[in-house]
Amino acid sequence: MTAARQKRKRGAGLALSVTIAAALSLFAAAAQASLTARIVVDWHTGLAIDGYDPVAFFTDGAALPGTSAFELRHAGVVWRFRNIGNRAAFAERPDIYMPRYGGYDPVAVARGVAVAGKPNVWIIVGQRLFLFYDPAERQKFIGDPVHVIATADRKWPQVQRALGP
Repeated sequence: MTAARQKRKRGAGLALSVTIAAALSLFAAAAQASLTARIVVDWHTGLAIDGYDPVAFFTDGAALPGTSAFELRHAGVVWRFRNIGNRAAFAERPDIYMPRYGGYDPVAVARGVAVAGKPNVWIIVGQRLFLFYDPAERQKFIGDPVHVIATADRKWPQVQRALGP
């Protein structure tokens, strides 16, 4: 193989490596965006709390998916609802229906860490919705919700700063 051909071959390999690295960094940036939002958002769909209706937790006592027919953009993210009444209730009082700590697990927030909660692991305490990463974290919360909430309230500003603007 001639020296010129070897040089071209190395150049092509370098270009491929640069292309792969750029693609991976874009993927990493997209994944990071979902972890640096102040509200838990599915980075594939752009939906808050995986498209579940936040009002249904209160009115139906269940984690129920919303529909694209009843969407509302609030706090920079899209929320879905099961019906127009739930959407109207949320629009009037989002502070009541939004999950506490933006949908991050309160037990993790109390430790100073942002871990996304899951809509199917939840509880309402003091007329506020809390989402948890898993049932074990929910059980820790149930053991002493007053302490967990007080600690999470103190740590939440620090966690929000780490999440970015």
